[in-house]
Amino acid sequence: MDCLFCKIVEKKMAAQVIYEDDNYLVFLDINPTTKGHSLVVPKKHADNFTEFNNKEAMGLAGVVHRVAPQIVQAIGADGYNLGLNNGVAAGQIIDHVHWHIIPRYENDKLRLWDRSEYESEILDQTFDTLKGKIN
Repeated sequence: MDCLFCKIVEKKMAAQVIYEDDNYLVFLDINPTTKGHSLVVPKKHADNFTEFNNKEAMGLAGVVHRVAPQIVQAIGADGYNLGLNNGVAAGQIIDHVHWHIIPRYENDKLRLWDRSEYESEILDQTFDTLKGKIN
């Protein structure tokens, strides 16, 4: 396998690791959106988040939940965004599940998601499509 994040996990490639435990690494993104932009990566390879079972998903979320506020406090940020790109259409570049922690600063002018207004008919159709199918 030629996975960049697996190479980092296996210490075959350098990274600026700020946290590590038996199952996860947290390191600085080499193409940061903001100062302190970090990635939370499971040591076990999975191409994307959908491949995780519930226990694995909760483990990853738990590390993000614990580490993100510590990064924000240590770096002096004012808040943070979390981003998990799942699949090419969602912007996933590396096929190894990873969760972005993006510190935010007052007036940083960073826009992560464009918003648009949908007609109520489209919202109603979407609701009808999803209603009763999510459990």
